[in-house]
Amino acid sequence: MHLLYSTAHPNKVSFFLCPFRRKLVKSLPFSHEKNAFLLAVQTGLLLAAVSCSSLSLAQQANTVLQPVNFDQVIINDDFWKPKMDNVATKTLAACIYQTEEKTPRIRNFERVANGKGEPHEGIFYDDSDVFKALEAMAYALKVKPDAAMEAKADEWIDKVAAAQLPDGYLNTWYTLKGLDQRWTDMSMHEDYNGGHMIEAGVAYYQATGKRKLLDVCIKWADHFDSLFGPGKRHWVTGHQELELALVKLYTVTNNKKYLQLADWLLSERGHGYAKGYTWTDWKDTAYAQDVLPVKQQTEITGHAVRAMYMYTGAADVAAHTGDTAYMRAMRRVWEDVVYRNMYITGGIGSSGGNEGFSVDYDLPNEQAYCETCASVGMVFWNQRMNAMTGSSEYMDVLERVLYNGALDGLSLSGDRFFYGNPLASDGRHYRREWFGTACCPANIARLVASLGNYVYAHTASDLYVNLFVGSSTKVRLNNIAVDIAQTTGYPWNGLIQLTINPEKAGNFGLRIRIPGWVSQQAVPGNLYSMKPTVTNYVLKLNGQPVSYTLQDGYAVIQRKWQKGDQLTLELPMEVQLLTSRSEVKQNEGRVAIQRGPLVYCVEGADNNGKAWDFVVPANTSFSTMPHQVLQEKVTAISMQVPALQIAGNGLQVQTGSKQVLAIPYYVWANRGKNEMQVWLPTSFQNIKINR
Repeated sequence: MHLLYSTAHPNKVSFFLCPFRRKLVKSLPFSHEKNAFLLAVQTGLLLAAVSCSSLSLAQQANTVLQPVNFDQVIINDDFWKPKMDNVATKTLAACIYQTEEKTPRIRNFERVANGKGEPHEGIFYDDSDVFKALEAMAYALKVKPDAAMEAKADEWIDKVAAAQLPDGYLNTWYTLKGLDQRWTDMSMHEDYNGGHMIEAGVAYYQATGKRKLLDVCIKWADHFDSLFGPGKRHWVTGHQELELALVKLYTVTNNKKYLQLADWLLSERGHGYAKGYTWTDWKDTAYAQDVLPVKQQTEITGHAVRAMYMYTGAADVAAHTGDTAYMRAMRRVWEDVVYRNMYITGGIGSSGGNEGFSVDYDLPNEQAYCETCASVGMVFWNQRMNAMTGSSEYMDVLERVLYNGALDGLSLSGDRFFYGNPLASDGRHYRREWFGTACCPANIARLVASLGNYVYAHTASDLYVNLFVGSSTKVRLNNIAVDIAQTTGYPWNGLIQLTINPEKAGNFGLRIRIPGWVSQQAVPGNLYSMKPTVTNYVLKLNGQPVSYTLQDGYAVIQRKWQKGDQLTLELPMEVQLLTSRSEVKQNEGRVAIQRGPLVYCVEGADNNGKAWDFVVPANTSFSTMPHQVLQEKVTAISMQVPALQIAGNGLQVQTGSKQVLAIPYYVWANRGKNEMQVWLPTSFQNIKINR
């Protein structure tokens, strides 16, 4: 299997970076065939009973793992709980203010209900921001109950419901501008808006038990199903989202037609059905992943967020139907994203021109687009891939994205945001309080608020610990109710403690992820000469060494568990230097710093305003120290390195040395405009490559 990076020395890591743009047709490397085979072997027993018309088994999900839902996980983590509380207060307060006071998003629903012929204000996809905010409110209410916020959500839901037409249609743009034009233009996000409404309706129902919005969603989905599907009209969604939402609707209603409709929407792509619709005037069907049928796709193209939502939907459908063609395609595309088109932060979509991918290994740093929404989508997709396969490599990617590329999109104050997330800045980049296209604020809010979705998963007999987050939950394993409590100082230290409390002594398995950054194997065929590193994590049960096996990146302990059993995992938190593959020309002669799951950067605010005037030679020594960025307590990395000294007149340049402080990437740009770099030059001849 390919790996994100591999180690030749505890402090020297080579990262398998992947830029984001592809040719439309590319030969399939042998590794794709090999990995598709491995994936088939992993899931072979499960899929053997699944026929080609596997929708008949829709009632039984074919996932290898079942993620524990957010409403079953209590987060009390020192790192994440303050951020979740901040989202529940500051971030959602900003979303509510912008949605109903500063912009016309809520007013449009009111105008539809009033029926007075008032005009629509704003952009045709603005409805979706209301729904994403409602979804984030749902998660936040579970994390931090708030009567006022619940009342506000109910108020919004009443206004949404009042805007629904008798036939189930709901879209403020067309209802106010002319219903004769509805469902005539695939690029106008009617289905995208509806998908986000469904996600909000499902989340609010799960969090509160209230089903008013869910019923609105069911009526809307039935309206859509009456128009589109086998034997009806063709429809290729201009912005994917409805596919994954319909699967969520299926899981709460148990109505198979929603799963079938999601499968049909995926099957519509790649056949030219969009001809005659306005969005084909873009003359780039790759932009919306419509060049090939989904099951035949091998590489990532086009708009990054559209791609992530579509592949998440495809993985969801595959999980419920056992469709191996979707599974093989997802693996091929995933390799293309991760091995050739992903930044070290987990960010994807380097091009601002199409908000997505260009060609392989095109990963500029200062010009990186890396939309926050695309990182959110990467979290969704990789969770689904982990659930389908039981392989930890997907959670390794998810963790990388979560702690770096996604979390960077949210300010420490909770009310400022990044739309794009560059890896270098000359001081021009800064966080904003809102955007004209405001998808990112509510998107990062709903991700952070729903963190509980990603911590644990299980089978009938095994518990999987996927993320190291202070939390507790309860699952049934081999028909025994088991309470699990996790305490940790992650990501600042590597000590994780799990307390296992079954209702009675019983046999079941516990699988705890050993992160890929701890120890990696050399990858056959890579461009570097590497050797496997020695694993140096420590695993103990009740204070004593415990016997375990390694399977798919998890340490597996199978035993008879007793009440009060304590499992501890101690991970090494060494400072690691990473280098890119040689194909990534922007990073030639440069290194990046990582400690645990966190990618680090150098920001001017900690270094007398300068982040571009030094180099990091191979023999650099690093030390860690407590540091604070505004109210955020972090572990910083200090190094004494060669630096340029420029005279006041700018005419004389000398070399000297300086003490440089590096901070976690996610906290940069919280102290005003600053110079910043992630990829640091190793010699003076490379010092301005990224300027």
